[in-house]
Amino acid sequence: MDESTTGRLGTQGTVGGVLEELAREGARRMLAEAMKREVEEFVERNAERVDEEGHRMAVRNGSMRERDILSGVGPIRVKQPRVDDTKLRASGEEGFRSAILPKYARRMPSLDALLPVLYLKGVSAAAMEGALASILGEGAAGVSATTVVRLKGQWEQEYQSWSHRDLSGKRYAYFWADGIHVNVRLDDEKSCILVIMAADLVGNKELVAVSDGYRESTESWREMLLDLKRRGLELGPKLAIADGALGFWGALREVYPEVREQRCWVHKTGNVLDKMAKSVQSKAKGMIHEMYMAPTKKQARAAYQHFIDSWGEKYPKAVECLAKDEEALFTFYDFPASHWAHIRTSNPIESTYATVRQRTRATKGCGSRTATLSMVFKLALEAQKTWRRIAGYELVGLVMAGTVFVDGELAVAA
Repeated sequence: MDESTTGRLGTQGTVGGVLEELAREGARRMLAEAMKREVEEFVERNAERVDEEGHRMAVRNGSMRERDILSGVGPIRVKQPRVDDTKLRASGEEGFRSAILPKYARRMPSLDALLPVLYLKGVSAAAMEGALASILGEGAAGVSATTVVRLKGQWEQEYQSWSHRDLSGKRYAYFWADGIHVNVRLDDEKSCILVIMAADLVGNKELVAVSDGYRESTESWREMLLDLKRRGLELGPKLAIADGALGFWGALREVYPEVREQRCWVHKTGNVLDKMAKSVQSKAKGMIHEMYMAPTKKQARAAYQHFIDSWGEKYPKAVECLAKDEEALFTFYDFPASHWAHIRTSNPIESTYATVRQRTRATKGCGSRTATLSMVFKLALEAQKTWRRIAGYELVGLVMAGTVFVDGELAVAA
């Protein structure tokens, strides 16, 4: 640690303050080095470009004025190298543009994900500056109400463009669907966000659709699926996974009738246990777990029948809840075993939206329908960066080709 760094650290009164300053100093140095290399590489690439007098058309030209860049560790002071590429641009060539730190950037891209989270959870545009200051330090004062309003407009434009994108040529192996209740005003108090995510041909998970509607409404889901087809998604996935209570299933059978159905075991377990006494729920849960964790469909069916026989007389509503989706509960056995952990439940969506589901009404009335949809869309895109590729992704091609699997294994020809 050099003297200048030590001097700055000495002004911090706590261990926490010292650690924060260390993090900022480390980030500042790495950013400075990255920007320096970026400029050097650009100048080197154009070293042979010279004018009529033999002078280079792209050279280093000092540095820009220092400025603060807002980051997750607080404000970082940077001094960005400058390039004189006037002659290069005059010749019709593309000049230097930093991919690391665009010319007018004032914050790291990661903070753009923080802003919709705060806004969706009830922090108004006017209060955003104070909220960010409490999280990132007083250097966050650059994010004003005006900035938030401008960003909201940008999110809405991005959402509108994304929701009208061309889907021609797209194919998906799996769909996960759910209705996400949020605490902001849509067109109606009973409305929710309808979401579909999918696994593509190489096993990557991808956000496919975000809209509003009624969770139990077949009409709302039909409108969403028909819009996907209108934009070029002619063929549906091989399997769709969702809660049995959704209106999604009726719409799916109309729009993509060839798609097979898998009910979410997490939702089904909760719905069944809700109809049983607490004193027996632990035992019943273990019996349900035995069904969907069985290595073969035959063993799963045996466990299913054991549950029916054991509880049918005392808890008929619980048994009825389980039995009504009997066929759609065991579909996953006809797909690769390495995919089972992904396709037995709608957890991919559940986990993604855990932070925005079933909230209080603190933010009700904070924005328009479009603003709400665009914020949820923005959050989903950030979450998508962390979605893991499905295990056994190399088998997706076989699934798409209609290859037969029995108990998760390739069927052996007789």
